[in-house]
Amino acid sequence: MPALVLVGAQWGDEGKGKATDLLGGSVDYVVRYQGGNNAGHTVVIGDQKYALHLLPSGILSPNVVPVIGNGVVIDPGVLLSELAGLNERGIDTSKLLISGNAHLITPYHRTLDKVVERFLGKRKIGTTGRGIGPTYADKINRVGIRVQDIFDESILQQKVEAALQDKNQLLVKLYNRRAIPAELVVEEYLGYADKLRPFLADTTLVLDEALKANKVVLLEGGQGTLLDVDHGTYPFVTSSNPTAGGACTGAGIGPTKIDRVIGILKAYTTRVGSGPFPTELLDADGEALRRIGGERGVTTGRDRRCGWFDAVIARYATRVNGLTDFFLTKLDVLTGWEQIPVCVAYEIDGKRVEELPYNQSDFHHAKPIYENFPGWTEDLSKAQSFSDLPKNAQAYVKALEEMSGAPISAIGVGPGRYETIQINSFV
Repeated sequence: MPALVLVGAQWGDEGKGKATDLLGGSVDYVVRYQGGNNAGHTVVIGDQKYALHLLPSGILSPNVVPVIGNGVVIDPGVLLSELAGLNERGIDTSKLLISGNAHLITPYHRTLDKVVERFLGKRKIGTTGRGIGPTYADKINRVGIRVQDIFDESILQQKVEAALQDKNQLLVKLYNRRAIPAELVVEEYLGYADKLRPFLADTTLVLDEALKANKVVLLEGGQGTLLDVDHGTYPFVTSSNPTAGGACTGAGIGPTKIDRVIGILKAYTTRVGSGPFPTELLDADGEALRRIGGERGVTTGRDRRCGWFDAVIARYATRVNGLTDFFLTKLDVLTGWEQIPVCVAYEIDGKRVEELPYNQSDFHHAKPIYENFPGWTEDLSKAQSFSDLPKNAQAYVKALEEMSGAPISAIGVGPGRYETIQINSFV
């Protein structure tokens, strides 16, 4: 059975958690393949709301094996706290598998993340300060600490000392901060070994065997397409690859194993942090979208920047991910607007541009060209099928589908688990 990839088609926060949870009854494994606890998913089951930061959303489905792949960076304290929180609420977390090759976020990564961001001043990226970027930097520089290292005190000691040799120089001499003692880091992380040992696995082997046994594997990214370090709005991006290609490296499976790539697409657009955002609304409409949509970051608590739907971005996501389907979320939030603008193209230096400009300066200066669609006032939350939607809502969805370049196979009409219209099956 081929694998499925679930990827955000905008700047993240599109509702991937809800989509993963919806698929939970149809899949056997859910794999988080990149990012860290700088991302967050909210899943609503009945009257219960679950905020997941590092764990795969599938952990809430009793028959699913949740996996943290090698491409993820893990803050062990955050992970154990999140597991404890779910256990207290009666969620069984014992099936969790963690790759021994995943890299660990340490105190010095978090410290560097915060001081460097402050040092940048007006040029800051808008990071969460959780040490994600510095951890990925150490991974690329081959001085990172992996999960498997905490089970060998000698290796851990050598690696931490080597990493801190340069970092303490930076902290003390450039940023006027105290040096971080290597022995304190080693002691803390050795203390996580027994707690993490039951979850440790060769996850690439587990997933390969699962696919050979005709199991369904769902691969989920932590952020969205426009935050991809290669294909996003660089430098205002994350430090890894949430696009579909990152699923292969971050989970350790080959591209020939992937059959469907599902893009999660909000019915409007949001982003958190700095960077260009052509359709951003700095008016009453933007505030209304933020309030009605509950647009506050699950992990950061920061208000999200809000704007109208951007079809240029959607087409780009279809292209770079090879999307086969869209899951359109939060259509219900648009209820009540007389007219709903959609960005169909950009104006750049007086010219109409219908594809995302590869030049950073052009994108910064892009002005949205809007087409208006008639709105609706009816409550969407009880809709069970596409035909149950108001005619204007149907027309809006069909227009987005045509402009975005892939079929919309599911529509979210409310925050709850069952407030979803399924048009085409994903599995």
